[in-house]
Amino acid sequence: MIDLTLGEIAGIVGGRLVGGDPSTAVTGTVEFDSRRLTPGGLFLALPGERVDGHDFVARALESGAAAALVAREVDGAGGAQIVVPAVDRRETNAMALAADTDGSGAAVLTALGALARVSVDRLVADHGLVVVGVTGSSGKTSTKDLIGAVLSDAGTVVAPPGSFNNEIGHPWTALRADEHTDFLVLELSARAPGNIRELAALAPPRVGVVLNVGTAHLGEFGSREVIAATKGELVEALPDAAHGGVAVLNVDDERVAAMAGRTAAEVVTVGLAASADVRAEGIRLDDEVRASFTLVTPRGEAEVSLRVHGEHQVGNALSAAAVGLACGMEVGRVAAALGTAEAASERRMDVRVTADGITVINDSYNANPDSMRAALKSLAVMARSGGGRPRRTWAVLGEMAELGEDAVIEHDLIGRYLVRLDVTQLVVVGLGRPQRAMFQGAVQEGSWGSEAGHVATAEEAVAILEEHAEPGDIVLVKASAAVGLWSVAEHLLATRGEEK
Repeated sequence: MIDLTLGEIAGIVGGRLVGGDPSTAVTGTVEFDSRRLTPGGLFLALPGERVDGHDFVARALESGAAAALVAREVDGAGGAQIVVPAVDRRETNAMALAADTDGSGAAVLTALGALARVSVDRLVADHGLVVVGVTGSSGKTSTKDLIGAVLSDAGTVVAPPGSFNNEIGHPWTALRADEHTDFLVLELSARAPGNIRELAALAPPRVGVVLNVGTAHLGEFGSREVIAATKGELVEALPDAAHGGVAVLNVDDERVAAMAGRTAAEVVTVGLAASADVRAEGIRLDDEVRASFTLVTPRGEAEVSLRVHGEHQVGNALSAAAVGLACGMEVGRVAAALGTAEAASERRMDVRVTADGITVINDSYNANPDSMRAALKSLAVMARSGGGRPRRTWAVLGEMAELGEDAVIEHDLIGRYLVRLDVTQLVVVGLGRPQRAMFQGAVQEGSWGSEAGHVATAEEAVAILEEHAEPGDIVLVKASAAVGLWSVAEHLLATRGEEK
């Protein structure tokens, strides 16, 4: 964050400073977790699922926070508090905090957003900060990590950890940038129309990347057309080409390609199509489904060999390459940076091998139909690599959440798809209707009988693997984050050890 005093912060957020000196500077980080505060930092009193941040204001101030940003004054806290004005949640489009029963969370979040906007605006104007925004139904985090790796070769990068891409994570990450930051790379997630527009307003991007329009959150949006309209809010937020705006669009997705008409920014297309400005030619996959290809751009060509796993990472890498080029990097430097990038966020196509030779693909952080198909395809390709007899494959799968009325159909289709890929063993975890549909779809497509298992818990899935998985097998673990299916992958690695 830029250097600010408590008085300046109070003015930015329209708040009232109590118990503190307006000239006191905030010298630490901005945090909503009092345990992570650094001396001189600013504490955000946000409501959580189990606790209210206002209950920790006194502790934060005692620990050295310069002040707390609060929706209501905490009596006896013994330090500086900036009391922010109330807001009418009905007038905001923010993704509501589950525990925000009295509107205090919305008030603090609104103040946090205002603070982020001022900080980013000054960094852009005074220090040339470049803000990059990434959205899409799937692949946002992997692409954000690749963009970060590419731009790190050209300067200092701030990006969110994992998928911290919501109304809290977005301004929180933006406030990590300071006068030493060259690039701020942000994910933009949405659960309703208008969400991306609001996030973009907190840290206006100069470069915007739209990856795809899929079926993630279909239950909340209702149709892919509404999803496309919402994802396109990012390119609408970009400055025009004369002021440096660049929209990076996946030309292989027709809904994304159509967004070119919604922006005044320069449009750079990426993809496998011959018409793409930045494209991949001659794609090859190694035994662990790591892609190599020729990166073709208007500025020249270069060879790229990725360390991240999955053929779908090619598209993500092309988007990262386009961002690097838009930020002034040469093609050779972009290709070299892509070749050194590794998975930076946990539980996303994390491929490891146990000491006894079982390959574990932990892709359990999240799941939707598009990412599920990509992961299953990687599993199938990996099984056939090496030229010998195909290795036995396990798909340990859980629910893909937030698909609404299409949940049963989409899970049934995944069950049938994995049979067509010749996945050897299936274990479905969870007894809900979608999981039953996935299991039944697989059985009906392949008449597997005993080769398919349907269990209630991750512990039961672990028991099946412990009894039947053998050295040489490949195990994919994937489900939406709420399922917590990563425990299966982590158990295998913890009990069997990892290959040295």
